[in-house]
Amino acid sequence: MISQLDRKLLRDLLRLKGQAIAVSLVMACGLAMLIMARSLIVSLETTRLNYYESHRFAEIFCSLKRAPMSFVPQIQATPGVSVVEPGISVQVTLDIPGLEEPATGLVKSLPDYQDPQLNRLFLRQGQWLRRGGRKEVLVGEAFAEANQLRPGDSITMVLNGRLQRFQVAGVVLSPEFIFESRPGAALPDNRTYGTFWMGYEELASAFDLDRAFNQVSLLLDPGASEKRVIADLDRLLAPYGGRGAYGRSDHPSHIRVSDEIRVMETLSIGFPVVFLSVAAFMTNAVLSRLLALQREQIAILKAFGFTNGQIGWHYVKFSLVFVIGGTLLGALGGVVQGRQLVIMYRIFFRFPELGFHLDRSSLVIALGVGTLAATLGVIGAVRRAARLPPADAMRPEPPANYRPSLLEWMGLASWLSHSFRIAVRNLERKPAQALFTVAGLALATAILIVPNCFRDSVGEVLEFQWDTVQRHDVSLGLVEPDTEAAQHPLRQIPGVVHMETFRSVPARILFGHHRRQLMIQGMSPEGEHERIIGVGHRQIPIPREGLVLSSKLADALGVRPGDSLGVEILEGKRQTTTVTLVGLAEDFAGVTARMDRQSLNRLLGEGDVITGASFSVDGSRRGEFLSSLKRLPRVSWVAVKESLRDNFRKTTAASINLIQSIYLFFATVVAFGVVYNNTRISLAERSRELATLRVIGFSQREVGSILLIELVILTSVAVPCGLLLGTGFATGIIGLVSTETIRLPLVLTLRNYAFAVTTVTIASTVSALLVLRTLNRLNLVGALRAPE
Repeated sequence: MISQLDRKLLRDLLRLKGQAIAVSLVMACGLAMLIMARSLIVSLETTRLNYYESHRFAEIFCSLKRAPMSFVPQIQATPGVSVVEPGISVQVTLDIPGLEEPATGLVKSLPDYQDPQLNRLFLRQGQWLRRGGRKEVLVGEAFAEANQLRPGDSITMVLNGRLQRFQVAGVVLSPEFIFESRPGAALPDNRTYGTFWMGYEELASAFDLDRAFNQVSLLLDPGASEKRVIADLDRLLAPYGGRGAYGRSDHPSHIRVSDEIRVMETLSIGFPVVFLSVAAFMTNAVLSRLLALQREQIAILKAFGFTNGQIGWHYVKFSLVFVIGGTLLGALGGVVQGRQLVIMYRIFFRFPELGFHLDRSSLVIALGVGTLAATLGVIGAVRRAARLPPADAMRPEPPANYRPSLLEWMGLASWLSHSFRIAVRNLERKPAQALFTVAGLALATAILIVPNCFRDSVGEVLEFQWDTVQRHDVSLGLVEPDTEAAQHPLRQIPGVVHMETFRSVPARILFGHHRRQLMIQGMSPEGEHERIIGVGHRQIPIPREGLVLSSKLADALGVRPGDSLGVEILEGKRQTTTVTLVGLAEDFAGVTARMDRQSLNRLLGEGDVITGASFSVDGSRRGEFLSSLKRLPRVSWVAVKESLRDNFRKTTAASINLIQSIYLFFATVVAFGVVYNNTRISLAERSRELATLRVIGFSQREVGSILLIELVILTSVAVPCGLLLGTGFATGIIGLVSTETIRLPLVLTLRNYAFAVTTVTIASTVSALLVLRTLNRLNLVGALRAPE
């Protein structure tokens, strides 16, 4: 049986269905983002953990120059080490049919006569390598898809200067390369860089590494100290050219997935808090004004014996209807949008199976958070209703104090229409109500700024990273460090307009208890191919002495210009020295450390050594230039700027833009909901006043203009406040989602602000038209009937 109060609740909801739908939609937008983000976090974390466990992903990694297989037992005897997996890992160049650019890849060895103990592969297509077989390779799925390679196809590789042809046996995935990019590169280029596996004996024979290894992976005993094992491993491998061991938390692929999870954790809090705050405000506005209109009904209910608790619970249930509707719509929206993002994730996160896993706890959290927001929004109004004495409630509210408005005191009344003066008087008589309306409209404006800021930031990264910072067309790395004389054959490549050389060295940067392992790049002070840009797009010259770090890396290390950093070189003599931090670079992809090349070579105690070069290429001879690179045996990798930019657009930028589109849709719904809700409430609470104006001779147009003028005044005040508030929201959220892999600059454009203003203006116009339509159908007799 439905109680009398529940029947009243249904009638009220039916009468206020427009406002109820608006509030529920706003709440649904916030809850959808919460459910989507938390479910994506669970999907990524669960899938990654299961993948790591089922395929025995290693916990410590180290590359080295060369060590004999007979040395493996000494590594195995290290305290805390459970499993040791030695192998070979080399960089190669490839010639892929139909690919103009020279592709490069990382080739890793697999045991010939047994399964690997760690980092086991998942076979997506084809078959495994034949035991003892030759001229066969397994190809990583990302590279295979980008180049349409299938089992049975052939590829050509340059192994240690010798051109060899191999058949693709299968397409595989590896827990080491969930996110696949060239070593040292923050962004992927799956078309020109891939990972391959072949038998140990064949790879060792090609690179003169028989019965030796140049990379090793470890699995630790439960409870073992990672830091201690890394220190022991560095000490053991130092005589063999060890380049510094690192843990899983510093593995590039692991970092990239962790960064995405961290971004989702931020978005699961930031956007829902803003949207649910708007929903709480709207719930308060609806209930407060409903209670004001139902004073007499509350008095009658109390006179018939309903207690304060029953009446209070009745109005709380009114707000809970918003919560239930918002949660159901939010769950549906969160699942739909989450599935879209999972499809996007599959492009650059390579798992055997990545599905959308709804986080059921997020539904409980969404219901709880929505209830809390609604309760906070109505608790004050409900308390006032419950405490209202019946005798007071039966009396109509005392009339407002009608006095001249400020504009009339200023002598401007003669210049103003009657409708304008009435509108201004009403706003001045109810400043608190006007303030709440301005706050709602300002929030609606503010939340429209953030999604478009994401879009503009991606555009800035594309322009800044590949036009302002990188001025070259192609860069390459050598198989081994070489003298300056190695540049002369490179300059003879057809199509070279200008060439600059550089030196890269693996190192650890130390400051206090912080440490970071990366490549230090030595550059020429006169070079123009790779510029260092600081705050305000100001170019920082390469200092003759000292180090320039990415500002993001400096923040992670807790250093500032002028601080002395410890630098541990991880090759050659492996010396440790002190270098002064002299500048900070504002780059947006990865983290870098740069210094003068000659200064870096002096630090190493070596002559003028280079490890790679960058080129400006004559566009008319680009094909000839790239074709020539394929035939250079001493080249280990090639990076083509346009390929990197294009791949960024298809992966990272596409992911960010999809998130931006989802949030922009939600923000637009919220903006329309807020404006419509405020306009309808204003009409509902003033229907008697407006009907009186019609009876005494005001036309429909004049009466409608009163509401329109109020809305225009409130919107005009709210929009500038909203733009300022939105700037603050964008600044905070963009800062929180920036990671070491990719950082978004804060870009606030006139186009962004104009969109927010236009959207709120359109929402206000549409809402006004709907309200005017309702006003034209206003029952004058019913509105004027005395409530008593």
